[in-house]
Amino acid sequence: MKLRFAPSPTGMLHVGNARLALANALFAQRNGGSFQLRIDDTDTERSRESHVEAIQTDLTWMGITWDETFRQTDRLDRYAQAIKKLKASGRLYPCFESEYELASKRETQIRQRRAPVYDRAMLKLTPEQRASAEANGKVPYWRFKLSDTVVHWRDLVMGDCQVKLPSVSDPVLVRTDGTVLYTLASVVDDLETGVTHIIRGEDHVTNTGVQLDIAEALGARPDHFRFAHLPLLLDENGGKLSKRFDALSLRTLRQDGIEAEA
Repeated sequence: MKLRFAPSPTGMLHVGNARLALANALFAQRNGGSFQLRIDDTDTERSRESHVEAIQTDLTWMGITWDETFRQTDRLDRYAQAIKKLKASGRLYPCFESEYELASKRETQIRQRRAPVYDRAMLKLTPEQRASAEANGKVPYWRFKLSDTVVHWRDLVMGDCQVKLPSVSDPVLVRTDGTVLYTLASVVDDLETGVTHIIRGEDHVTNTGVQLDIAEALGARPDHFRFAHLPLLLDENGGKLSKRFDALSLRTLRQDGIEAEA
């Protein structure tokens, strides 16, 4: 058994992050498993070395230790291999629509009382049309073609769960500059580093269905992972906690004299 906590070094850890880190670390400890700290730093514009150090300081203050750690920026070659494989199998396809064009499509779908799901227009692109777009200076980003199925799993917290993939937009996995997005990088890391159980917030339920489909496309069994989705900690207005709320960051709480046990 192996679990992981995978924060992005784009801000300070807050109490919601701490709860998930504790859940993963304690579940691994109780079951004789190992615990991995993964730094999800593929967002190079917003990631800060000071935040990496702060994450490690906060976890250590809480008494959480890890058996292994790495940064996603050290594994870019592995993501490139996965991207190559998905392109070769036809599951990654190039897209050229602008944000304005996509927003216009969504508005039209909503006005027509249809679900704002990506219409896969770029799958109909001919080689000549793609060559013309690139000749005009357009650079593609890449979407993953989801299966036309319903993904099922037995969640350790929520019980029987399912995600109807036809009602979900094909996710963008590669930006125009060639950098990989979390949705793919996380699957590659979990598969290749032996993660078996994933405990995270219930806001990831749809993402879990998508990532299971990606994992299968990369050769994993449908039951490769076990999932547990926890209810979220919310703010006083019922919204998700955010790294913007510095008053709830572990660093601020520690500086205010709050004990780690509390």
